[in-house]
Amino acid sequence: MSVMGKKIDYVIRVLNSPLEVNGADWNALLAMQSPDGILNPFMRHEYLAAMHESGSASPKTGWTPHFITLWEGDQLAAGCALYLKDHSYGEYVFDHAWANAYHQHGLPYYPKALVAPPFTPVPGPRLLARNAAERLLLVKAVIAWCEEEKLSSLHLLFTSDEDVQTCEVAGLMLRHTVQFHWTNTEAKYKTFDDFLMSLAQEKRKKIRQERKKVADAGITFRWALGTDISEKDWDFFYSCYERTYYEHGNAPYLSRDFFSRMQNTMPENWLMFIAEHGEGKNKQKIATSLIAVNVAPTFGTDVFSLPLEGVELARGGPSLRSPAQSGNKLTAYGRYWGALARVDCLHFEACYYQPLQWCIEHGYNSFEGGAQGEHKMARALLPVKTTSAHWLAHPSFADAVERFLQREGAGIENHMEDLGRRSPFRTVAEK
Repeated sequence: MSVMGKKIDYVIRVLNSPLEVNGADWNALLAMQSPDGILNPFMRHEYLAAMHESGSASPKTGWTPHFITLWEGDQLAAGCALYLKDHSYGEYVFDHAWANAYHQHGLPYYPKALVAPPFTPVPGPRLLARNAAERLLLVKAVIAWCEEEKLSSLHLLFTSDEDVQTCEVAGLMLRHTVQFHWTNTEAKYKTFDDFLMSLAQEKRKKIRQERKKVADAGITFRWALGTDISEKDWDFFYSCYERTYYEHGNAPYLSRDFFSRMQNTMPENWLMFIAEHGEGKNKQKIATSLIAVNVAPTFGTDVFSLPLEGVELARGGPSLRSPAQSGNKLTAYGRYWGALARVDCLHFEACYYQPLQWCIEHGYNSFEGGAQGEHKMARALLPVKTTSAHWLAHPSFADAVERFLQREGAGIENHMEDLGRRSPFRTVAEK
């Protein structure tokens, strides 16, 4: 087989566990997907292995791993984390209607093939490869494997731009959804107040009112990053996380053991905010949010704290170097939240305002707020189109889904235009 003008013999191996992949090889390949070499936290070998070893994403929970890998000799040239699914939970790109249509016609939709990190609606690389040619070979190998296994379909979720281009060439259908992301391009916000002043007066006033409600309730925050997050903090976080799921009538997707593995194998990728009520010996932890961060290769040593708007900014832990110092683009990802007490606007403070303030002061360029949620626009998280790619084995169903996606895609474009007209930022006339 010729790749980039060179004849190469490849071997395709299907591995039945992330543990069968050498972690260093996988992460080295992952680093090649980023121009600055920063690892996407959710595609790190440690993250995928923890999902499996903790039992959070395993055959027992309906996530059977089959990592498709492409080898040149003993070198890993390309690979993807593929799971056989017997349900559509934990994906955040909804295909229940497709499954129902198959069922109504007496056809099995499950098992299906999914390429994405479990329970993680965060855009990023899915087809890890050394170059575009090997990425295309990989996706073709995945489709061929799905055909051999007589699977109904293949789904690559929240894909990178490079993956989208490859999937289009391979003939996969594209589907779009909307997320909400905050950006601080060229570090134009130096403080949280700079950020507030960029907003329309109504939005700025509302955020100040919401933060004041939390402060007036006697709530303060502290933050901890990496190894500064204590075992007790992790225990408290999980009690909040678990309770929030049960309050909504569901068992939590992720086990306590999963987060223990995060603490032990990739602590540098986790930032925790903890809300506390009261003072001195009477101070009690009442809520927490857990944020993922990608990290530059080096850490700073300064400790940052800055009271603002009557709310004590979370403090503690080493701060990361700014992009100007490291030369890298840094991103934070809103992930998990939970509370043991109800306080008006506490969710907004813990999940948006504290993280955004931290990002500004620590040189982070962007904050991704997770799946869905138009209410995030009021906090200056703007709509971003995300893309998934799909292959269906049944020709008639593939044709029907393609027509559906064309209609849905037009609706998404209209929705994006509508959201664009509802910008939370000041107009030219207001500046």
